[in-house]
Amino acid sequence: MKNIKFSLIVLLAMGSIGYAGGDISPVTAYETEDEVVSEQAYEKAYVEEPVYVAPEPVVEEAIYVEPKPVVVPVVPLVQPKRTIKSNGFYAGLGITGVKYDSGCNCPKQKTDETTYGGMARVGYDFNQYVGIEARASRTNGDSDVKHVGIYLKPMVPVTNKANIYGLIGAAKTKIEGDLPDVDSDSLALGGGIEVDLSTDIPKDGRYSRSFDGQGDQEKGLGLFVDYERMIAKKDAPDVDAVSAGVTYDF
Repeated sequence: MKNIKFSLIVLLAMGSIGYAGGDISPVTAYETEDEVVSEQAYEKAYVEEPVYVAPEPVVEEAIYVEPKPVVVPVVPLVQPKRTIKSNGFYAGLGITGVKYDSGCNCPKQKTDETTYGGMARVGYDFNQYVGIEARASRTNGDSDVKHVGIYLKPMVPVTNKANIYGLIGAAKTKIEGDLPDVDSDSLALGGGIEVDLSTDIPKDGRYSRSFDGQGDQEKGLGLFVDYERMIAKKDAPDVDAVSAGVTYDF
């Protein structure tokens, strides 16, 4: 009995000391099936801690938007127009054959002869229908023919590459040699055709003349063939020339 009282006194004293000094705290004890454990151990072992479960993320359904086509404006490529510098002047060189028939009814004397030589011409085209030309020719043979003249030159374009022309003018013709000599100032007539050999592209350039690109009047090389009656008057000997050559249009 004295032992029980002593134990109670000791216990009370220890509790009073703990509360007074703050060093000793009352301990709550729990009795489990196996043993007596403290309150902290009991909560750790037997009380389930709440588990945080994160909500599942809300995934929005993707909406496919068809991309709009990108329209790139097409800028047409404009080629600069070429300026084709040309004018109405032209010049040419060629060969010529002249047949001289004196018209003399002389059975023992030579009455006709054909000689060959060269010729040159220069001119100016005012438009596709009218031009002016000067030409000169000379041949060598038993009879020498010298001929110069200036002509009005009417023209008609027949294609984009060719035109026909006439010659109407005044000329001086002098013939010396085996046949009767001739020294004549007279009317001279003729005609021919010109063909353009240059690249004819009137749609791709601006011309300094409105009629360029028609007939043989575009800048570049051309060919010509023509016929001329050197002396066109009554009771005159027949002096006929056929010429061919190259022309350059400036």
